[in-house]
Amino acid sequence: MLHYNTEKTELRYAPTDVVNGFRIRPGKYLRNGATIVDGGVSFTIHSNGATACNLCLFHINEDEPYAVIPFPDSYRIGNTYSMVVFDINPREFEYAYQFDGEYDEKKGLRFDKNNYILDPYARVVADQHRWCERTSMKNTLYKARVVESNFEWGNFKQPNLEPKDMIIYEMHVRGFTMHPSSGVEKKHRGTFEGIREKIPYLLELGVNAVELMPIFEFDELEAVREYEGKKLINYWGYSPVCFFAPNTSYASEEEDLSVGNEFRELVHELNSNGIEVILDVVFNHTAEGNEMGPSFSFKGMDNNIYYMLTPDGKYYNFSGCGNVMNCNHPIVQQFILECLRYWVVSYRVDGFRFDLAAIMGRNEDGSPMSKPPLLQSLAFDPILGRVKLIAEAWDAGGLYQVGSFPSWNRWAEWNGRYRDDMRCFLKGDYGMAQAAINRITGSLDLYGTENRAENATVNFLNCHDGFTLYDMYAYNNKHNEKNGWYNTDGDNCNNSWNCGVEGETDDPEVLELRNRMRKNAFAILMCSRGSAMFYAGDEFCNTQFGNNNAYCQDNEISWLDWTRKDKYNEMFEFCKFMIHLRRKHPILRGRSGPSGCGFPEVSIHNKEAWNSNCGPDTRTLGIMFAGRTAGNIEDDIIYIGINSFWERQNIQLPNLPLGRKWRVIMNTEFTHTKDTDYHALTSWVGNDKISMCPRSVVIAVVEKY
Repeated sequence: MLHYNTEKTELRYAPTDVVNGFRIRPGKYLRNGATIVDGGVSFTIHSNGATACNLCLFHINEDEPYAVIPFPDSYRIGNTYSMVVFDINPREFEYAYQFDGEYDEKKGLRFDKNNYILDPYARVVADQHRWCERTSMKNTLYKARVVESNFEWGNFKQPNLEPKDMIIYEMHVRGFTMHPSSGVEKKHRGTFEGIREKIPYLLELGVNAVELMPIFEFDELEAVREYEGKKLINYWGYSPVCFFAPNTSYASEEEDLSVGNEFRELVHELNSNGIEVILDVVFNHTAEGNEMGPSFSFKGMDNNIYYMLTPDGKYYNFSGCGNVMNCNHPIVQQFILECLRYWVVSYRVDGFRFDLAAIMGRNEDGSPMSKPPLLQSLAFDPILGRVKLIAEAWDAGGLYQVGSFPSWNRWAEWNGRYRDDMRCFLKGDYGMAQAAINRITGSLDLYGTENRAENATVNFLNCHDGFTLYDMYAYNNKHNEKNGWYNTDGDNCNNSWNCGVEGETDDPEVLELRNRMRKNAFAILMCSRGSAMFYAGDEFCNTQFGNNNAYCQDNEISWLDWTRKDKYNEMFEFCKFMIHLRRKHPILRGRSGPSGCGFPEVSIHNKEAWNSNCGPDTRTLGIMFAGRTAGNIEDDIIYIGINSFWERQNIQLPNLPLGRKWRVIMNTEFTHTKDTDYHALTSWVGNDKISMCPRSVVIAVVEKY
């Protein structure tokens, strides 16, 4: 029975039964997972199809349980089992479950009472702290630990940036600082603490959001193999083992009961410096794979609920990874919602990017839904009400929803059309001018109204998946041979251009052209409406040596080589300049009120001012944004001239009212330094025409006399 401590007016737990030598009582049914309570630990788990459930307790780093405690029948309410076990020390044990029930693959039932099942609500997975090391002799035996957060957030305020104002820096936690040249303390390389040491660098660069590739617990040794003497692993982490648990190998110190505090410290310090934290989350599939894969989590709980199954019990594979989560089943919806709420409340993250998010809009039979209940629930959830929801709006099953992803005016999208169209236009492809105009001005053709567009589109040219910015102009073809699949993996359509030589070269003309192309691409990205995102290291020409699918490379292919920051310092300083230019001029990011000189907010020009005609041969454009500065006092007028043609072209700037003049503040024809006087260097033809060199970008602003 429950006893009250009248002196402290606390509700105290007392045992009601003894099972296998352990004192127990019914637990906290409304709190999934393991929760420390007065005198013990409450364990709560649910399964629709199971007929019985055991709690298994293990000594630390042991593979066989020292205790198996069945949940009494009376401890089950509905389909939920809950039990407090007394007199156990969370520091001294690990735990898992066993579920009994029917095993019939054709029905989608895979219960096995001898199988150990990881708690899907576990806050930490045991034996995962050391990268690429495990003490367990069983590859897919995953056990959980009990944790208790004592982190104090204090008087904490998150940045709450407008989506259009975000400059997102996508990074891999390990790859960002693992290289010895990163300059962080040796024991902090490849960890959350390593990122924290690099916050001054992020502030210097000027980004205001970081998007972290998966940090939910994954097993880097999943499907480990060797090729040409190097170990190939699950480096990226797009294969989740447990959704509530941070990857403990990303912490520089073993954190005992306070697992996650190093990540909390990172979020706190980033936010305190005005930098938001977005997590790349993978709810489209799990590491359990298809019918040939292991059973350590949902398969052994309710396989036919958590996964999309064909009528004969096989696994749909719209993820390309063996299985697909049945996201719109009510139980799975509840799980995902509870998980995201946990990361927002317990870790204060600012947003989520959903990998292969089109899967989350599929029905249980795999068909696309017009109003997916999960996506709608996330859009209107009060806890998630101010976080960013960003969809990778396609999947591996052919469902492509860029511009049509169900949004309720809450969901943004990785704009894959921006990447593809702008890559093609910038290298001079035929017939791409109108598409480029659409992308730079906010993709209204995809997202409708200006207000919707500027907050819905996440513009990018490069990300973890594909070529780096450097490689995009150094390789025509992927070079993934070191992945061990004979260069068959990775996308074959990269819309890249090697500028005349495949790979590394010492040809000065090729090198100069490549440098200009990289600067063109970054400049246009920073001048496009909506959020802007780029891949870590692109600002100093990091290379993956032509590998466009480095998912398995835990080595110099994936680690940022910080020596290139010195070697390509001009590119680094140029990227800083463009980022700060974007932050200084709100008109580049979205609407900012009408200008005082009467110019339209957006105007399109070809080689002639005010001539917006664009044919398939058009490769020279002018785009002018006109509005107000952040203080809404002065005019904010910027002209972006783009010449993607391979010959020099003249481009005419619009005439200005009396008392105003154009000043060129950037021209990729010339080497960038802090002191470069672009206006003086630019070649003028008369008073209003600029002679643009082949494949270059010019930016001019309006000034008063």
